[in-house]
Amino acid sequence: RVRDTYYEMHKNQTYQFACSQREKYKPGIIGEYTIMEMMEVVAKIVDESDPDTSLPNNIHMYQTAERIREAYPDHPWFALVGLIHDLGKVLALHGEPQWAVVGDIFVTGCQLGPSVVFGLPSFEGNPDVIDERFMTKYGVYRPNCGLENVVTSWGHDEYMYQVLTRNKSTLPPEGLYMIRYHSLYPWHHHGDYDYLCSDTDRAMLPWVQKFSSFDLYSKGEKIPDVAAVKPFYEDLIAKYCPGKLLW
Repeated sequence: RVRDTYYEMHKNQTYQFACSQREKYKPGIIGEYTIMEMMEVVAKIVDESDPDTSLPNNIHMYQTAERIREAYPDHPWFALVGLIHDLGKVLALHGEPQWAVVGDIFVTGCQLGPSVVFGLPSFEGNPDVIDERFMTKYGVYRPNCGLENVVTSWGHDEYMYQVLTRNKSTLPPEGLYMIRYHSLYPWHHHGDYDYLCSDTDRAMLPWVQKFSSFDLYSKGEKIPDVAAVKPFYEDLIAKYCPGKLLW
Protein backbone atom coordinates (compact mmCIF):
# COMPACT_ATOMS: atom_id res chain seq x y z
CA ARG A 1 0.00 0.00 0.00
CA VAL A 2 2.66 2.52 1.03
CA ARG A 3 5.01 1.69 -1.84
CA ASP A 4 2.23 1.80 -4.42
CA THR A 5 1.09 5.23 -3.24
CA TYR A 6 4.59 6.67 -3.54
CA TYR A 7 5.26 5.11 -6.93
CA GLU A 8 2.03 6.60 -8.28
CA MET A 9 2.95 9.95 -6.74
CA HIS A 10 6.39 10.00 -8.23
CA LYS A 11 5.18 9.00 -11.67
CA ASN A 12 2.46 11.65 -11.78
CA GLN A 13 3.69 14.60 -9.72
CA THR A 14 5.31 16.82 -12.33
CA TYR A 15 6.20 20.51 -12.14
CA GLN A 16 3.25 21.29 -14.43
CA PHE A 17 0.84 19.22 -12.32
CA ALA A 18 1.94 20.90 -9.07
CA CYS A 19 1.55 24.36 -10.62
CA SER A 20 -1.89 23.57 -12.03
CA GLN A 21 -3.14 22.21 -8.69
CA ARG A 22 -2.11 25.41 -6.95
CA GLU A 23 -4.15 27.43 -9.41
CA LYS A 24 -7.09 25.02 -9.24
CA TYR A 25 -7.51 25.33 -5.47
CA LYS A 26 -6.42 28.94 -5.01
CA PRO A 27 -9.97 30.38 -5.14
CA GLY A 28 -11.32 27.95 -2.49
CA ILE A 29 -13.59 25.56 -4.36
CA ILE A 30 -14.54 22.97 -1.72
CA GLY A 31 -16.89 25.13 0.33
CA GLU A 32 -17.20 26.83 3.72
CA TYR A 33 -16.53 24.91 6.93
CA THR A 34 -15.32 25.73 10.41
CA ILE A 35 -12.17 24.01 11.62
CA MET A 36 -14.18 21.72 13.91
CA GLU A 37 -16.58 20.82 11.10
CA MET A 38 -13.61 19.87 8.95
CA MET A 39 -12.17 17.78 11.80
CA GLU A 40 -15.28 15.61 11.52
CA VAL A 41 -14.95 15.38 7.75
CA VAL A 42 -11.34 14.14 7.79
CA ALA A 43 -12.28 11.46 10.34
CA LYS A 44 -13.24 9.44 7.26
CA ILE A 45 -9.66 9.38 5.96
CA VAL A 46 -6.91 6.83 6.61
CA ASP A 47 -3.60 7.87 5.06
CA GLU A 48 -2.42 5.20 2.57
CA SER A 49 1.16 6.53 2.63
CA ASP A 50 1.61 6.10 6.38
CA PRO A 51 2.97 2.75 7.61
CA ASP A 52 2.77 3.78 11.27
CA THR A 53 -0.94 4.12 11.87
CA SER A 54 -4.31 2.89 10.67
CA LEU A 55 -6.25 5.34 12.86
CA PRO A 56 -8.54 7.95 11.31
CA ASN A 57 -6.71 11.17 10.64
CA ASN A 58 -8.55 13.28 13.22
CA ILE A 59 -7.35 10.98 16.04
CA HIS A 60 -3.74 11.37 14.92
CA MET A 61 -4.17 15.14 14.91
CA TYR A 62 -5.48 15.19 18.48
CA GLN A 63 -2.58 12.93 19.52
CA THR A 64 -0.08 15.32 17.94
CA ALA A 65 -1.73 18.39 19.45
CA GLU A 66 -1.84 16.97 22.96
CA ARG A 67 1.83 15.98 22.91
CA ILE A 68 2.76 19.50 21.81
CA ARG A 69 0.47 21.04 24.42
CA GLU A 70 2.18 19.06 27.16
CA ALA A 71 5.70 19.99 26.00
CA TYR A 72 5.02 23.66 25.13
CA PRO A 73 2.33 24.95 27.50
CA ASP A 74 3.46 28.55 26.90
CA HIS A 75 2.93 28.25 23.11
CA PRO A 76 -0.75 27.30 22.73
CA TRP A 77 -0.68 28.23 19.02
CA PHE A 78 1.83 25.38 18.55
CA ALA A 79 -0.73 22.87 19.85
CA LEU A 80 -3.30 24.29 17.44
CA VAL A 81 -0.88 23.66 14.57
CA GLY A 82 -0.71 20.05 15.72
CA LEU A 83 -4.48 19.84 15.65
CA ILE A 84 -5.01 21.26 12.16
CA HIS A 85 -1.84 20.26 10.29
CA ASP A 86 -3.44 17.42 8.32
CA LEU A 87 -6.84 18.97 7.57
CA GLY A 88 -5.73 19.48 3.98
CA LYS A 89 -6.21 15.76 3.46
CA VAL A 90 -9.87 16.58 2.87
CA LEU A 91 -8.76 16.75 -0.78
CA ALA A 92 -8.94 12.94 -0.80
CA LEU A 93 -12.71 13.22 -0.34
CA HIS A 94 -13.09 15.63 -3.25
CA GLY A 95 -11.88 13.63 -6.20
CA GLU A 96 -8.13 13.71 -5.63
CA PRO A 97 -6.24 10.39 -5.51
CA GLN A 98 -4.20 9.89 -2.37
CA TRP A 99 -0.94 10.26 -4.32
CA ALA A 100 -1.98 13.91 -4.86
CA VAL A 101 -2.80 14.48 -1.19
CA VAL A 102 -0.68 12.51 1.30
CA GLY A 103 2.92 11.46 1.83
CA ASP A 104 6.36 13.07 1.83
CA ILE A 105 6.70 15.88 -0.69
CA PHE A 106 9.68 16.97 -2.79
CA VAL A 107 10.71 19.98 -4.86
CA THR A 108 9.65 19.84 -8.51
CA GLY A 109 11.30 21.84 -11.29
CA CYS A 110 14.87 20.81 -10.50
CA GLN A 111 17.08 17.80 -9.86
CA LEU A 112 15.60 15.42 -7.31
CA GLY A 113 16.95 15.58 -3.79
CA PRO A 114 19.05 12.50 -2.96
CA SER A 115 16.86 11.64 0.04
CA VAL A 116 13.48 11.48 -1.72
CA VAL A 117 11.74 8.33 -0.46
CA PHE A 118 12.11 5.26 -2.76
CA GLY A 119 14.64 7.19 -4.87
CA LEU A 120 14.96 7.76 -8.60
CA PRO A 121 13.63 4.32 -9.68
CA SER A 122 10.21 5.29 -8.32
CA PHE A 123 10.03 8.16 -10.82
CA GLU A 124 9.96 5.90 -13.87
CA GLY A 125 7.42 7.33 -16.29
CA ASN A 126 7.64 10.88 -14.92
CA PRO A 127 8.57 13.10 -17.89
CA ASP A 128 10.33 15.65 -15.66
CA VAL A 129 13.27 13.31 -14.98
CA ILE A 130 14.24 13.40 -18.67
CA ASP A 131 13.38 17.07 -19.26
CA GLU A 132 16.58 19.08 -19.62
CA ARG A 133 14.98 22.09 -17.90
CA PHE A 134 14.64 20.13 -14.67
CA MET A 135 17.73 17.93 -14.70
CA THR A 136 20.19 20.42 -13.19
CA LYS A 137 20.77 21.21 -9.54
CA TYR A 138 18.83 24.48 -9.68
CA GLY A 139 16.49 23.70 -12.57
CA VAL A 140 14.10 26.62 -13.07
CA TYR A 141 15.17 28.30 -9.80
CA ARG A 142 17.95 30.60 -8.61
CA PRO A 143 20.38 29.77 -5.79
CA ASN A 144 18.91 30.64 -2.38
CA CYS A 145 15.67 31.87 -3.95
CA GLY A 146 13.69 30.73 -0.90
CA LEU A 147 11.25 27.86 -0.49
CA GLU A 148 8.32 30.24 -0.95
CA ASN A 149 9.50 30.63 -4.55
CA VAL A 150 9.82 26.93 -5.39
CA VAL A 151 7.04 24.53 -6.35
CA THR A 152 6.83 21.48 -4.13
CA SER A 153 4.86 18.43 -5.20
CA TRP A 154 1.18 19.04 -4.54
CA GLY A 155 -0.42 17.75 -1.37
CA HIS A 156 -2.22 18.56 1.84
CA ASP A 157 0.58 20.80 3.17
CA GLU A 158 0.41 23.45 0.47
CA TYR A 159 -3.36 23.22 0.28
CA MET A 160 -3.81 23.83 4.04
CA TYR A 161 -1.34 26.71 3.86
CA GLN A 162 -3.50 28.18 1.09
CA VAL A 163 -6.63 27.79 3.23
CA LEU A 164 -5.08 29.57 6.21
CA THR A 165 -3.57 32.46 4.28
CA ARG A 166 -6.70 32.90 2.13
CA ASN A 167 -8.75 33.22 5.30
CA LYS A 168 -6.22 35.53 6.98
CA SER A 169 -5.34 33.27 9.90
CA THR A 170 -3.35 35.01 12.61
CA LEU A 171 -1.14 32.01 13.37
CA PRO A 172 2.49 33.17 13.68
CA PRO A 173 4.84 32.63 10.72
CA GLU A 174 6.45 29.67 12.50
CA GLY A 175 3.08 27.90 12.60
CA LEU A 176 2.38 28.55 8.93
CA TYR A 177 5.84 27.22 8.04
CA MET A 178 5.19 24.02 9.98
CA ILE A 179 1.96 23.43 8.10
CA ARG A 180 3.39 24.27 4.68
CA TYR A 181 6.58 22.19 4.94
CA HIS A 182 5.99 19.44 7.51
CA SER A 183 5.97 16.79 4.76
CA LEU A 184 9.13 18.09 3.03
CA TYR A 185 11.23 15.43 4.73
CA PRO A 186 14.13 15.59 2.26
CA TRP A 187 14.66 19.17 3.47
CA HIS A 188 13.93 19.17 7.19
CA HIS A 189 15.05 15.61 7.92
CA HIS A 190 17.97 15.10 5.51
CA GLY A 191 19.26 18.54 4.50
CA ASP A 192 18.36 18.36 0.81
CA TYR A 193 17.60 21.58 -1.09
CA ASP A 194 19.54 23.84 1.27
CA TYR A 195 20.98 25.54 -1.83
CA LEU A 196 17.46 26.79 -2.61
CA CYS A 197 16.82 28.05 0.92
CA SER A 198 16.84 31.65 2.10
CA ASP A 199 17.99 32.86 5.48
CA THR A 200 14.32 32.88 6.54
CA ASP A 201 13.94 29.21 5.63
CA ARG A 202 17.01 28.32 7.67
CA ALA A 203 15.74 30.31 10.63
CA MET A 204 12.39 28.47 10.45
CA LEU A 205 13.93 25.02 10.00
CA PRO A 206 14.29 24.24 13.75
CA TRP A 207 10.58 24.93 14.25
CA VAL A 208 9.62 22.56 11.44
CA GLN A 209 11.93 19.93 12.92
CA LYS A 210 10.39 20.35 16.36
CA PHE A 211 6.95 19.89 14.89
CA SER A 212 8.06 16.82 12.94
CA SER A 213 9.18 15.05 16.10
CA PHE A 214 5.66 15.35 17.54
CA ASP A 215 3.96 14.45 14.26
CA LEU A 216 6.03 11.30 13.78
CA TYR A 217 6.10 9.95 17.30
CA SER A 218 2.53 10.58 18.43
CA LYS A 219 1.18 7.70 16.36
CA GLY A 220 0.27 4.62 18.33
CA GLU A 221 0.05 6.51 21.62
CA LYS A 222 -3.06 6.57 23.76
CA ILE A 223 -6.11 8.21 22.22
CA PRO A 224 -7.00 11.52 23.91
CA ASP A 225 -10.38 12.14 25.49
CA VAL A 226 -11.64 14.37 22.68
CA ALA A 227 -14.68 15.63 24.58
CA ALA A 228 -12.46 16.75 27.47
CA VAL A 229 -9.84 18.59 25.40
CA LYS A 230 -12.07 19.99 22.67
CA PRO A 231 -13.02 23.25 24.51
CA PHE A 232 -9.31 24.18 24.80
CA TYR A 233 -8.91 23.92 21.03
CA GLU A 234 -12.19 25.67 20.29
CA ASP A 235 -10.85 28.70 22.17
CA LEU A 236 -7.65 28.64 20.12
CA ILE A 237 -9.56 28.31 16.88
CA ALA A 238 -11.69 31.33 17.85
CA LYS A 239 -8.48 33.32 18.29
CA TYR A 240 -6.41 32.22 15.27
CA CYS A 241 -8.83 30.97 12.58
CA PRO A 242 -12.41 31.73 13.62
CA GLY A 243 -15.72 31.08 11.94
CA LYS A 244 -16.43 29.57 8.56
CA LEU A 245 -13.33 29.27 6.38
CA LEU A 246 -13.37 29.08 2.58
CA TRP A 247 -11.73 25.78 1.68
